[in-house]
Amino acid sequence: MFDFSQSLNLPLIWGFIIAAAIFFYVLLDGFDLGLGIIFPFAPTEKCRNKMMNSIAPFWDGNETWLVLGGGVLFAAFPLAYSILLPAFYIPIILMLLGLIMRGVAFEFRFKEEGKARRLWDYFFHLGSIIAALCQGLILGAFVQGIKVDGVNYGGGVFDFFTNFSVMTAIAVVFGYCLLGSTWLIMKTEGETQIFARKITFISLTFVAIFMALVSIFMPILNERIRTLWFTEPNIYYLLPIPLVTAALFLILWFRVNKNNHEYLPFLISVALFFLGYLGIAISLYPWIIPFQYDIYQCAAANTSLSLLLVAVVPMLPIILVYTGYCYYLFRGKTQHENLY
Repeated sequence: MFDFSQSLNLPLIWGFIIAAAIFFYVLLDGFDLGLGIIFPFAPTEKCRNKMMNSIAPFWDGNETWLVLGGGVLFAAFPLAYSILLPAFYIPIILMLLGLIMRGVAFEFRFKEEGKARRLWDYFFHLGSIIAALCQGLILGAFVQGIKVDGVNYGGGVFDFFTNFSVMTAIAVVFGYCLLGSTWLIMKTEGETQIFARKITFISLTFVAIFMALVSIFMPILNERIRTLWFTEPNIYYLLPIPLVTAALFLILWFRVNKNNHEYLPFLISVALFFLGYLGIAISLYPWIIPFQYDIYQCAAANTSLSLLLVAVVPMLPIILVYTGYCYYLFRGKTQHENLY
């Protein structure tokens, strides 16, 4: 009899699914978090209304991928879930509170005017900053490594807070600002677009600096990563990633103020995030708890993974098609009139 669970590399498939879910979350929720971070600095109330309207049809749906990623980690890699969650209790809780704060602020600002609306604007900004910083802290601590005692988390409550994780937290904030500002270049015009181009220049500078720092420190922090990237023949295969990244930075730098390039900045920002994410994924593969447990050691039983796959495989195309249709339906420039 044909054994479906033995014929496929199920842990690898589920590792790819969770990696894809995290990337889609970072990309899709990243630009609206970035928009929230730069929100109070917009020059006029009309600009802020345009900014809000540009993400109104998408912002809550973008977090579908966060739920999917957490659910997949729990169901497909229970050992990793039981170790990672205690390691990141504080930043995860703060991130969720930040997301709740910005969600409430988003809805309430449409009902208010004057000073009350301005107050909700600042809550929207604060929630976005908190969520972005916490995601950066989690990323940095995850890459740096987690203390494990057998099959349990072996570190302290605040082990996630290190010099490296603080650097990655700031890097994520500027990265989201870049996504948010290039999104506005694509979705707005006039004064708002001019403001977005200025923010793009600032964000791009800091993103370049922090990507360089992370690329330097990751091999220093771990010998395995250093060996992977700087020994033959790997160095020849992996060299295109930093070269293409540097080329995209230069293209964006010189094209961001070209009025006939409104979609290009956002597409390049997406490509930069993808290349950075790809670099981290290559550095850490196949570890799901870096250098402690890999995806095969943490995976659930093959029968469980195959049953989950039967349920998830039909749903992923539906989510992707629905998401794509929403972005297609609400394409074009955004105006300042209230949508609610």
